Amino acid sequence: MSISLAQIAVDSADVRALATFWAQVFQTDVDAGGNEFMSTVNRAGGSGPAMMFLQVPEKPAGAKNRLHLDLSSSDWAADVDRIISLGAKREAEFNEYGTHWITLTDPEGNVFDLAEAH
Repeated sequence: MSISLAQIAVDSADVRALATFWAQVFQTDVDAGGNEFMSTVNRAGGSGPAMMFLQVPEKPAGAKNRLHLDLSSSDWAADVDRIISLGAKREAEFNEYGTHWITLTDPEGNVFDLAEAH
């Protein structure tokens, strides 16, 4: 395959805070070399694609994300509690299509889901 997913770019008002939140979600560190304008998590070959946070002046549009992360956990209940304690907000919970998941928002309002791993 000639194209691969290099990283997920996330627009942000507070790059350091959002990068720190996501590093804590994935139980890793923010990559060295970041600043208030750009920071990355998992760029140095961790599991999964890297996330890159870029400072932008505009606020989110306020509508539901058209693209969001779907995460899974083998210790779902504990990870839901842990992620909420980091600053995520619980939006809704679902049990459909053979999957149980919760929809959350990160500290800047970006939607993501955390499902129970099968």
